[in-house]
Amino acid sequence: MPRRRKLDTGVPWIELTTTDADWKSADPQLLATMLGEMQLIRAFEEAVLELAGAGLVHGPAHSSIGQEGGAVGSILTLRSSDGVNGSHRGHHQFLAKAMTHVSGGALDLQALVDTDMQAMLDRTLSEILGLAAGFSGGRGGSMHLQWLEAGALGTNAIVGGGAPIAGGNAWAQRFAGTDDVSINYFGDGSSQIGSVLESMNLAAVWQTPVMFFIENNLYAVSTHASEASADTRFSVRGQGFSIPAWRVDGMDPLAVHLATQEALERMRSGQGPAIIEAEVYRFFHQNGPFPGSAFGYRSKAEEKDWRERDPIALVARKMQELGHLTAAEAEAVREQAQQAMADAVAKIIENDPEREGKRRIKPALWPDPAVVDTGIRSDASELAAWTAVEPDPTAGTWRDVKFVEAVAQTMARRMETDDRIVVLGEDVHKLGGGTNGATKGLAQQFGSERVIGTPISENAFFGFATGAALDGRIRPVVEFMYPDFMWVAADQVFNQAGKARHMFGDNNTVPLVLRTKVAMGSGYGSQHLMDPAGVFATQAGWRIVAASTAADYVGLLNAALALEDPVLVIEHMDLYGKADSLPDGDLDYIIPPGSAAIRRAGSDVTVLSYLSMVDHALEAVAQTGIDAEVVDLRWLDRASIDWGTIEESIKKTNAVLIVEQGAQGSSYGAWLADEIQRRFFDWLDQPIERVTGGEASPSISKVLERAAIAGTEEVVAGLERVRAAMGGNS
Repeated sequence: MPRRRKLDTGVPWIELTTTDADWKSADPQLLATMLGEMQLIRAFEEAVLELAGAGLVHGPAHSSIGQEGGAVGSILTLRSSDGVNGSHRGHHQFLAKAMTHVSGGALDLQALVDTDMQAMLDRTLSEILGLAAGFSGGRGGSMHLQWLEAGALGTNAIVGGGAPIAGGNAWAQRFAGTDDVSINYFGDGSSQIGSVLESMNLAAVWQTPVMFFIENNLYAVSTHASEASADTRFSVRGQGFSIPAWRVDGMDPLAVHLATQEALERMRSGQGPAIIEAEVYRFFHQNGPFPGSAFGYRSKAEEKDWRERDPIALVARKMQELGHLTAAEAEAVREQAQQAMADAVAKIIENDPEREGKRRIKPALWPDPAVVDTGIRSDASELAAWTAVEPDPTAGTWRDVKFVEAVAQTMARRMETDDRIVVLGEDVHKLGGGTNGATKGLAQQFGSERVIGTPISENAFFGFATGAALDGRIRPVVEFMYPDFMWVAADQVFNQAGKARHMFGDNNTVPLVLRTKVAMGSGYGSQHLMDPAGVFATQAGWRIVAASTAADYVGLLNAALALEDPVLVIEHMDLYGKADSLPDGDLDYIIPPGSAAIRRAGSDVTVLSYLSMVDHALEAVAQTGIDAEVVDLRWLDRASIDWGTIEESIKKTNAVLIVEQGAQGSSYGAWLADEIQRRFFDWLDQPIERVTGGEASPSISKVLERAAIAGTEEVVAGLERVRAAMGGNS
């Protein structure tokens, strides 16, 4: 018979409950603040539900009524410099953090709402209603609440989407040498989400001071926790990632507070992440002013039992038993909170003169529709301090390099001059500079704090990078080994990093660079060989650069690292080993947005391309003898592309050929062709021609791979089609 030994993770997993002694020893001021914050949150949520019932809340109203104890118990002793973020049901967490910031963590129950507190309540209500006076100008609304001054990092409408961002914020806090922490709030529904589990693992590996706070309210919309997990004690997740965890009754704010203090002590002392699971209950349905029983998935008896455990009633009763508060004083606290919200509503709502008996939001409070697209990205004014240079191999002294050496050398130079830059990705710290040598020498020069190999976990490590970039004390440079892996991290890449600046009212900067390589021709097959330009060009918020020469790469990467926006830097494996050259010196120039390069002047057709296809286009032009003007786009996104150079060329040639290597479906040229025909239709004498790969992604077979991608031969054919059309028009 085999021998068996029971294994033990050795990681604490604790269930904590309070005793009468805990209540007796609790600071009366702490309990007073706890009660005051919960009453303000309750009154706020009741006001929102009342407005929602009147049709005055555009979009969902995810009430946190019943769950106030978890948020307040965990937040009321945090510093303003500690960060919190949460999910779509996050009013209570945002308000608890904002109130703690405004009050300094101590409320006077005799004078609950001062001028600053009232102003915060007014702004929060304005934001939820989508009004200009809100924290994000109304863009964030109910599900995207942010106030950076208070350490409220932004709630998140993507289930589990905030976990990597909170982890990244905590990473930046530790990187900056502080003992501040971050808390990510999510529910039982998020506890199965990959981004949450990946973030737990990465936080544990990196010993990042982030708390994963699980509000287990038993239902993800109407699905009971037992239908989603074999073990509904979701704090058990910590055992798999070596993260200590506490499980508490979330309807007991003091229990939450005591567990949080134990976790915070570990986190602030550098012992890494923690998990707290608080079992709570939302008194209403997922969205709106009706209980869950109205939709048939909960019983009225179950709801009654939980309402009898109301955290506000518990704290008020305990304070009265201890002699800290009378019943009349407790009621007065409730009345003050309700009055504050009545005042907030009165400033926003008026009788509708066109509908008798109805109310409306005061028209003057709506944001100006003209600002709908402002703040998607920076205005690039941060580049003003840099020297813009158009590399000229005929001027000055140049030195020979391979293209990939220029990648590593430029990164090294920037890391020398900006100690915020941190490089992270799979294997970037080993193998002599990653799988292609693009980070060669960086780990040896800058150490493991600034060149970090990651788990195979793109969603987590890109999300951590986004959180760190939003914090600003780290300027992350993320490497995706292959661009196809962006789909694994698509939420963090597009929903988070790309949208954050605009969604939160342009209160954020997102200084983040994502490097990746096109590997068509390398035989890696359909899941490794895409060109990501076409996908990223359709996503607001991202800038895109693609260099065809080493000297251009230097200027483009420098600009990318100076911008306060997320920038995709696309490289190509065909160029890595190419013999190239760089100007002597410190590589301290930029090629700013709006800077295409004319590689060959001509008058017959404008050829637009990027990356290695620029060389293929030049070869094809030489073979055909067509007098083509070859334009190397370099900047590819809508805001950064050089429309002026394109326009000037089209007005000269009256014909366009767009050249790219990859598949038709994710084509960059399709987007570009649409833009060109709308902008410059009157100057075109024939339809825009395109050279692309096939419909399918490239295959493993060498023959089929070549058939699936474009090269010089396909560009020649494209030029001949243009020539034929020219003859037909003459």
